[in-house]
Amino acid sequence: MCSLCGILGGNEHWADAVARPGVYTRSAARIDRRRERARRVSIANRILDTFGLSISDWQGSSFLLSTRTGKTEIIEDLGHLWPAAERLAGRPLDPLAEPLLDRLEANGHG
Repeated sequence: MCSLCGILGGNEHWADAVARPGVYTRSAARIDRRRERARRVSIANRILDTFGLSISDWQGSSFLLSTRTGKTEIIEDLGHLWPAAERLAGRPLDPLAEPLLDRLEANGHG
């Protein structure tokens, strides 16, 4: 999505479930959308833990990304997750690295 569409379209990220007339979502109820958001946070944390990071929902509108030492950054949506994670970790991170995927699969998260 171009930045202009992002500005005009509101603050929802494409991965977030929305409840607007004419927009398909299987989660029209607010509680279902929050449940989906919590599930995305849980999945992200399985991967982020490998890098010494964690993410939490903040008021249903943003996320808090934190290191184990307490450095924290607010990110608007999951589209900003990996650049922010790399900044906080101080190194490049590859969430699709084979060893990580193998370990997640071995632990039943694949």
